[in-house]
Amino acid sequence: MTRRIKEIIIKYIFFLFALVSVIVLGLIVSSLFREGLPVFKSVSLKDFIFGMEWYPTYDPPSFGIFPLIFGSFIVTVFATVIAVPLGVLAAIYISEIAPQAIKESLKSVIELLAGLPSVVLGFFGMVIVAPWLQETFDLPTGLNIINASVILAIMAIPTISSISEDALYAVPNEFKEASYALGATKYETITKIILPAALSGISTAVMLGMARAIGETMVVLMVAGGAAAIPESIFDSVRPMPASIAAEMGETPYGSPHYHALFAIGMVLFFLTLMFNLIADYASHKFRQTGSATL
Repeated sequence: MTRRIKEIIIKYIFFLFALVSVIVLGLIVSSLFREGLPVFKSVSLKDFIFGMEWYPTYDPPSFGIFPLIFGSFIVTVFATVIAVPLGVLAAIYISEIAPQAIKESLKSVIELLAGLPSVVLGFFGMVIVAPWLQETFDLPTGLNIINASVILAIMAIPTISSISEDALYAVPNEFKEASYALGATKYETITKIILPAALSGISTAVMLGMARAIGETMVVLMVAGGAAAIPESIFDSVRPMPASIAAEMGETPYGSPHYHALFAIGMVLFFLTLMFNLIADYASHKFRQTGSATL
């Protein structure tokens, strides 16, 4: 009887912690929507999302955030193009190829990289990467899309690598042993057996890495350049949505249309992050079912 009571108490303690998390998230979302929705008294949803001009202090103000959305997407896409091959290949090497001593060292380095504050990486982008880009490509400024993408990729690699490594470790040994027993090489086993079986976790890692990149604030604030316009090349400056919120919120009068517009940008970021998480969940289940059916 005592054991049964302990199990019930532990069950409700876990339930309480889970409930607190849901309540906190609900309060954050409700606060975001409460402060963001009033902006649509000043501008329509269509003009807000697809407007090409962001001049919130003009008279009359312009609250078009399409250049900000485009800036967020372009740096996220380029960061993903850089981070996914490096992160996934690092995970494959650590889990399947590297000797034990090298494996532990690489895992420590990746964990250390994940622990670096974003402001430190942003400072590195400003002081090291930006002057190098400016001098090498003869640019007016080194604070641009490619700089922000490289730094965001560095931030996303630990997430992608760690989750992909866990997915690769989760592949049953029986699959590998059966492959080797049939005469497959290590390369064939990795590419045709292990990777397809771990595709569910790897796809989740990629989506979460993208969500990490699109929501990052300090790096894009420091190295993206801050130009609220559609770029013409990868060497142009942009202003992603998190950078706009961080740069302008401190100087915005409380309750003004500009104030509510910044919260509305936060709403857009919320929906984009939610979309990435839903895609990751769908991909996880889709590839898990496909992998099970194939193998």
